[in-house]
Amino acid sequence: MTNAAAELGARAQIDFKCFVDDCSGVVKFNLADIGSRDFQAVCPVCHRAYALETGLRDKLRRMLELINALRCSEDILGDSVVSVNVAGGEVRIPYALLLTRLNTLITLELDGKKVDFHLWVEPTSPDTFR
Repeated sequence: MTNAAAELGARAQIDFKCFVDDCSGVVKFNLADIGSRDFQAVCPVCHRAYALETGLRDKLRRMLELINALRCSEDILGDSVVSVNVAGGEVRIPYALLLTRLNTLITLELDGKKVDFHLWVEPTSPDTFR
């Protein structure tokens, strides 16, 4: 396990749809693994290998750092809300609910295409954000 993975204390999986036109595969990998020099993501269906360029790897590494920062701030975020103004007042949504219930996407360029990467973070414990 890399230092980033150890700091996170959980698995942060990222995935994207395979680029091969007739392939239905979803390429998945642990975000913490991108630090390895020989890292490649492989489609489980067609077995196409994806080597990520340095700039993309750097963005994904910074995403992992952001996830770590959120983990370090759980006690603050547990007391925070996002307020949405609506007719007749406001609705307060616990920030932790947003982090645990919304799909997280990051759109980056890969092979000259804009690609939506889905991010899935396994909780550190069942009590995360309670």
